[in-house]
Amino acid sequence: MVKTIKTNFDTVEMMLFIWQSIADREKVVDSFFIDVANKEDMKYLYDEEFNEESVRKVLSAISNREMLNNSSKKERKFWNNHMWMLEDLENMNNMVRPVKTLNLDDVKEKLPKDAKFEELEVIFIPGHEAEYYVDGNKLIINFFRIMVDPMDQTKVNISGKPLKEYVEERLMEIAK
Repeated sequence: MVKTIKTNFDTVEMMLFIWQSIADREKVVDSFFIDVANKEDMKYLYDEEFNEESVRKVLSAISNREMLNNSSKKERKFWNNHMWMLEDLENMNNMVRPVKTLNLDDVKEKLPKDAKFEELEVIFIPGHEAEYYVDGNKLIINFFRIMVDPMDQTKVNISGKPLKEYVEERLMEIAK
């Protein structure tokens, strides 16, 4: 039986600082980018063509207002996602708001009583490709896949589904 569902958006919080600093034309030191890259939650993005150095390189290029040279497809996608946040800080804030206020307490009651885990964790990370990842009792969601209706900021979706419904469906998959 699932007793708790945690929501973790620590890495997105770090990115908020970076995005706002860059938008304000403040310099962000590479050591902060390295801290982001070394976050445990970021490991889900890493493979042979995208790793900790990719994160540092992309964020450093953005901070220094440089083009991304000699990059992989995943690095370019990561760069594009971050540039999108910088181009529209209002939309970025509209994406963050529902993540920060996401309450999944009522979802616990809907999960199977014979669930594999007592604790589930929903983690939001700034990803590059996949919509989500599952690792045991963890659901890792690509923050950049969140879409806010420009006409009604209360309508927040992933893959055409309301955010909470989307998360609930993925948690059901994990709990089975």
